[in-house]
Amino acid sequence: MCHVVKRLLLGLGVNPTVFEVDEPEEGHVAEQLSSLVDDGGEVQFPAVFVGGKLFGGLERVMATHISGELVPILKDAGALWL
Repeated sequence: MCHVVKRLLLGLGVNPTVFEVDEPEEGHVAEQLSSLVDDGGEVQFPAVFVGGKLFGGLERVMATHISGELVPILKDAGALWL
C-alpha cells in the first residue's frame, strides 16, 4: 500500500520522503509511532506524515483525496505549491 500512497502524492506534485520498514520491525515501529497519535488510535502502515505530524494511513489519505480535502491540507503544510 505504500506504493499506492507514494504514487498518489507524486501524481499531485508532492515529493514524499519514504522510510521503508521491514515486516519484522513493523510492530516495534508502530509502538513507537503510537505515542504520536493524539486520539489513542492504532498506527497503520503506511504511516503518512504531513507537516511533521502523523496524518494517518492509506484509508485517511484516500478519503481526504476523494473528498477534495487532501490538496488544501498539503498546501497548508507547504508540501505542495500550486
